[in-house]
Formats: sequence, structure tokens, C-alpha cells
Amino acid sequence: MSFSQFHPLERHPRTGEPHIRLTAPFDRIVITPPRQDDVPHIVAILNDYAVKKWLDGPPFPYLDMHAEEWIAKTKEQSDAVMHELRVANEEYPTGPSVAVSGCPVGCLRGVEEDGSEVFLGAIEFSRCNFPDLLNQQEQERMVARNDSRKRGDPDIVWCIGYYVAAPLHGRGLMSRAVRTLLEAWVVPRMGARQIRVETVIGNHGSIRVLEKLGFRIVDTVRRRKVTSAGELIDGFHVLYWHLSEGRQP
Repeated sequence: MSFSQFHPLERHPRTGEPHIRLTAPFDRIVITPPRQDDVPHIVAILNDYAVKKWLDGPPFPYLDMHAEEWIAKTKEQSDAVMHELRVANEEYPTGPSVAVSGCPVGCLRGVEEDGSEVFLGAIEFSRCNFPDLLNQQEQERMVARNDSRKRGDPDIVWCIGYYVAAPLHGRGLMSRAVRTLLEAWVVPRMGARQIRVETVIGNHGSIRVLEKLGFRIVDTVRRRKVTSAGELIDGFHVLYWHLSEGRQP
């Protein structure tokens, strides 16, 4: 098998996009970049009470324009990573693998019998902005230092955000999807060695997803607030994973 900087990404047979397919029993799920026709599906999912009640960030009500902005931003980031890979493939065609700045795929899609695909949810990896720090100056200092690190730097602290349509909650799909991206891309291709995640107190489903992957709760921030969806929350848990602790997903 010849070396490729794009490995393990595959080329989508219909759209030409990069994608990663999950393994059984989720082998009818693929992860791709966003598409413009995802708009109504994203809007429906993020306006569903069973989903939005656990999210503090997306505007509510979530409108078409919000989905369009997210798609444009995320597609731009995906295209930038694919450009990095093309350059690396030209400069290092026989290896080694070059570290890239992000993950070019993150939209979960169910493949129907006729080959059509249905948007199911999304996973995003980004550099951590340390929302648990109450001191604004300290937070800004930590964010600036984290953002200044070059791609592939093992000291970058990453964060994960994700959601999936409510009918798929509790079925193990998100655990498998996040694990797949961590093992196939985020650790080997982005050089991620430490990841922090914040999840709303009471979101036991999300905590189970993360604990299955080896994350552990390291802090609980008690800070009552009203989320963008109008939900009163008591704060959030901070969960952490580090490769050196042997907690490989």
C-alpha cells in the first residue's frame, strides 16, 4: 500500500469529499465536511429541546442564517486542512506524515439504502478557550498562549464539541464517532496529546460518552447562569484526557 498524507481519509464516491466511515455496527455512518443542504437538518436538531437544553453557545432560536454561517466557517477550516495535506503530499510523498491544523471532517451522516445521506449531527475539535477560568485576564493569557502554539505542538490543549439528533441519544453512536476521529486523525495527524471538555452539570449522557473514551472529571465549576436557549444551569464539569496518562481513546 503506497503512502499518502491523506490517509486514512477516503474520497467520497459521489461528492469527491474526504470522509471517514465508522465500523460495524455503525458502518452505515460516514463523517464528512458540512454541505449547504445540511441547513434545514442542523436547524431542526438545534431547535429540538432534547438537544438544545444541554448546549450553551448556539443561539436560540437557531435560524437558517446561523446554520449557513457555521457551514461557511467550518467548510473554510476543512478546506484549509485539505490544502495543508495537498502541500504535504507534494513535499513529502513518501512520508513522514505531516501534522495539520485540524480535522477536515466532522458531520455525521446516515447512508440510506438508495445511497442518499441524512445529516445526523456534528463533532468539532478546536483549541481550548478555558471557559472555567473565572479570572478574565488569566483566561485571555491562557487562550493567547494556546493559540500561539504551532500545529502539531503536543502542548496545545484541544476541546471537543458535539451533538447528535435526539432519536440517536444513548445508542453509543457519539462515543464511537468521537473515538474514531481521535484514533484515526486527532491524535496521529493533529498531534493532540491533551483534551479538555466542558459539559453542563446534569448532562449524564455526555459524561458517559467522555468517560467511555478515558476522560475523567477534574473540576466542577458552580456558576449559575441562563444559557442561550434560556435554560438555567448550575455550572459545568471539566473533563480531561492526556495521552501520557495511558488514557488513549
